[in-house]
Amino acid sequence: MSLGINLLPTDSKLCNFDCIYCECGWTDLKSAPKVEFHKRADVKNQLETILKQLQSEEKKLNSITFAGNGEPTLHPDFNLIIDDVIKLRDHYFPLCKISVLSNSLMLNNSKVTEALKKVDNRILKLDAGTEETFQLINQPLNKRTLKWVVEQLIKFNGDLTIQTLFLKGKYKNHTIDNTTDFEIESWLSNLKKIKPKLVMLYSLDRATPAKDLQKIDAATLNSIAKKVEAIGIEAIVS
Repeated sequence: MSLGINLLPTDSKLCNFDCIYCECGWTDLKSAPKVEFHKRADVKNQLETILKQLQSEEKKLNSITFAGNGEPTLHPDFNLIIDDVIKLRDHYFPLCKISVLSNSLMLNNSKVTEALKKVDNRILKLDAGTEETFQLINQPLNKRTLKWVVEQLIKFNGDLTIQTLFLKGKYKNHTIDNTTDFEIESWLSNLKKIKPKLVMLYSLDRATPAKDLQKIDAATLNSIAKKVEAIGIEAIVS
């Protein structure tokens, strides 16, 4: 049983990526200045209320997971909220894991990085092996490069999980396929540098903002997973 936490507005998406496959749709920068984050105290109080309820009902809680409508680490109090959640977890469900799904673009912020090091599972995105494909799929709005992202991921010394979405299709007259031999070899080369403890592979499951995208079949994903395992890294397909 997993309990999700969305630190971002529930009526819009807030992210520093504009991924062509995002189930939340395109990132609208015009609305960003109007965004109001959930207050730290409100997050803490609501979470404690739910944890008390689950405890009173003798429910089991396996994971508290930060995800939501975009990039959770964009919240200005992300590090403080992580501290609050850890204390509440320790009190009510000490065996429960805390996980964060992140696109890695805030890893230049020391407070964000230190907060991520405190949680049990850092699940960080790496959707491409080459710079061109990275820019086409993820479209970082702060102009970060793939090389920069890999350099930040290396700093976790292997204590992280990499999550990669595979797809193919067309977007703005570009053919995109991050399952080609060259892309996979480049991606594996980056994995060797990052040395994650686990790689999670998946493909499209919901509607995407870019319309001409195709899901990658399970056989292909399993084949890629075997290549990950061949370099000594555990891989799972979901």
